Amino acid sequence: MSKAPSLNAGGWRIATGHGETTAAAQAMLEAGGNAADAAIAATLAATVTEPMLCSLGGGGHALVQAEGRAPVSLDCFTHTPRHRRSDSLDFYPIVGNFGTDIQEFHVGMAAIATPGLVAGLFALSERFGRMSFADLVEPAIRLAREGVALNPTQHYTLNILEPIVRASTGSARLFGLSDPKGDLPAIGTRVGNPPLADFLTELGQQGDAFFYHGEPARRLAADSVHAGGHLTLADLSSYRIRWRRPLRWRYREATVWSTPPPAFGGMMLALACANLAETLAVDSPHGSPQHVRALCRAMQSSEDLRQQLEKPDLLGSARGLKLAFSGLTRPGPVVQRGTTHISIEDGNGLAVSITLSNGEGSGYVLPGTGIMLNNMLGEEDINRTGFHTWPTNRRLASMMAPTIVRRGGSRWLLGSGGSNRIRTALAQVISGIVDFDMALDQAIHAARMHLEGGMNGLIQAGH
Repeated sequence: MSKAPSLNAGGWRIATGHGETTAAAQAMLEAGGNAADAAIAATLAATVTEPMLCSLGGGGHALVQAEGRAPVSLDCFTHTPRHRRSDSLDFYPIVGNFGTDIQEFHVGMAAIATPGLVAGLFALSERFGRMSFADLVEPAIRLAREGVALNPTQHYTLNILEPIVRASTGSARLFGLSDPKGDLPAIGTRVGNPPLADFLTELGQQGDAFFYHGEPARRLAADSVHAGGHLTLADLSSYRIRWRRPLRWRYREATVWSTPPPAFGGMMLALACANLAETLAVDSPHGSPQHVRALCRAMQSSEDLRQQLEKPDLLGSARGLKLAFSGLTRPGPVVQRGTTHISIEDGNGLAVSITLSNGEGSGYVLPGTGIMLNNMLGEEDINRTGFHTWPTNRRLASMMAPTIVRRGGSRWLLGSGGSNRIRTALAQVISGIVDFDMALDQAIHAARMHLEGGMNGLIQAGH
């Protein structure tokens, strides 16, 4: 039976997007592993339990903090190819239907950037882990062979991104369809991924060189060259993770660390926090017009949203602010759009906060591996100057912002999916903890506001 996504027991604290992911982390801690081991096992499990949100064909960012030491940042996000081709590109739009809105994404072989997550997990294991990688893959292998029951959130995501599911025979089979025209699986259907189980077995035995230099790399590079993509074998073999110094700032009496450049999620979060500290009076009630006005101005500090947020009718009306904060909740599950997050403390001082993303997925599944590759070169949010204009051989920017907050003797690990909503969600959770003395669960589940593109409303908390 699936366990709760969050667990606080035995000195451990685990938060993930799926009960089976939590169970994978718990199993490693019970076996004597630490937070790094648990985070790696949970990440691998998440590629099975949340296949539309993360994949070994994508990338991620993590913060890791050992007891008595400053956090370090692991950058294993995707990287642009070394050369950009212009002929016969396999790159096309699909439309995701969110019910109340639709959004266009771009997929195909030319949307794939060099994946970094596999290298990142091995780097995390080498620097901080205790257990062998062959042990860490075991929970994910079991899940991939036995299958995982499709829950309502994953079913909802599957429907939104149905065009990607139907993009190829490989992607259709990955999600339980015998062919691209078949019916989507119903809630409760067990969906497995035997090729991924086989791949993970080899990965546990051979290491990350198997993925970046072995047969999977050669097949991916060949398919890319022949089917209209940018990736080559040189892109895969030259990929390197980066350990970086996190951004660090004070928010009132708390210290906050988050993802540094070239990712810009942490920078935007820092700007939002700085603005909140300046504009939110310490005695403002939660949900009051003064509170919402401060939130609006903090959101304006995000450069990407500045023009959309400058709305005099919202900022100048106390009644409008109160209604905005209390009356615009949306029903239905929250979808993180190609991103998920894992936070783990092991009770012995080590903490890992890791955010993973595959974009929406490219529609291409690497044969024999059960891995869908990312579509980061087709993500508008991180290709602001337009598609096919990215600089070659550079780390792509990201809005992901795994974050650690310390106040006194307490520590909180934060992170979220949601693309450009990440920074606004995290800023409000931090404010809830620090400004309103909320418990973490209370701060997460409190109503949150996000402004974008002339819309205002509330988003009920995800994880």
